[in-house]
Amino acid sequence: MRVGFVIPAYQAERTVAGVVGDLRAALGSEGADILVVDDGSTDGTLPRAESAGARVVRHPRNLGKGAALRTGLEVLAELGCRAAVSVDADGQHPAAEAVRMARLPAAESHLILGIRDLVRDGAPKNSRFSNRFSNVFLSLFSGRSLQDTQCGLRRYPIAETLALNVRSNGYAFEAEVVLRAARSGLAIEQLPVRVIYPPESERISHFHVVRDPTHIVLRVVLTAATAWRRE
Repeated sequence: MRVGFVIPAYQAERTVAGVVGDLRAALGSEGADILVVDDGSTDGTLPRAESAGARVVRHPRNLGKGAALRTGLEVLAELGCRAAVSVDADGQHPAAEAVRMARLPAAESHLILGIRDLVRDGAPKNSRFSNRFSNVFLSLFSGRSLQDTQCGLRRYPIAETLALNVRSNGYAFEAEVVLRAARSGLAIEQLPVRVIYPPESERISHFHVVRDPTHIVLRVVLTAATAWRRE
């Protein structure tokens, strides 16, 4: 199975080259398609990603993480990839963990969710709260016990994910994928992963711990009302 990597990036000039470089080093001679989707950045994200050796596509304006992931899946499909591991551009996901997920001997049609230990890895308390909040709602509406619905480290089966017709362009994309996958009967696996949280002064995040979980919950409710469970 050919697996690529997609890195949605916005204003990530400080970190994106390191993320790309670490992935290339972890892959070694095996190599893989590493795609950065520059979601309308106005800083040096694009040249930094290119200089590190990534293939880069760019949105002319900021559309949201979901839109960047969708674009990445479409481009990787055109390149012949069957699955895509998503990696955040802020350096939170160690390259070794991303490569381990890519090589996981799971069926190529399965959606693989990364499951973090937020306490062990030092996540801020507000992030832990918002994640628990989203987990409760998604577990309720999907009928699955979901341990981490906000982790950006995932392996998407490309054709199956695009066929879900996910509508959200923002952070709710990731939650909507899970719900639609569960409702459609797509197999979902959960893989414990290690992540890195830098000191608070060094953290770069565009996720709003109140606004974005609220949008996620609203999207889940709307999706649940329209996506019927597969018999």
